[in-house]
Amino acid sequence: MSTLPTYRWHLAPEGLATRRQLRALGLRPGGQDVVAEVHRPRRRRGPLVAYLYRVDRAKPVRPMTPGRAAALAAAMRARRTCPTCRTDVGYCIPRSLGMCIPCHDLPQS
Repeated sequence: MSTLPTYRWHLAPEGLATRRQLRALGLRPGGQDVVAEVHRPRRRRGPLVAYLYRVDRAKPVRPMTPGRAAALAAAMRARRTCPTCRTDVGYCIPRSLGMCIPCHDLPQS
């Protein structure tokens, strides 16, 4: 079993990036293996670990197709629709409530 090189937070060499950093550059890992890890220390728990990929081997993000855009719009519409009053409330319904805020605030009979 080979171990990956490990770097401290903000000390990774140039040319390596996390998934989020690649996405900000309009790139994706593209099937390449993880080449290193970066550790961010925390006080009470173990360190946060992020995997690093080579930027030069990354591929461009796939373009959004009309079908994927429609599926994403439908999923977001479902997250905004209250199951109690069946209205699109314009924001994502909190999962902790399970309904829109006006329905949650109504007195229970």
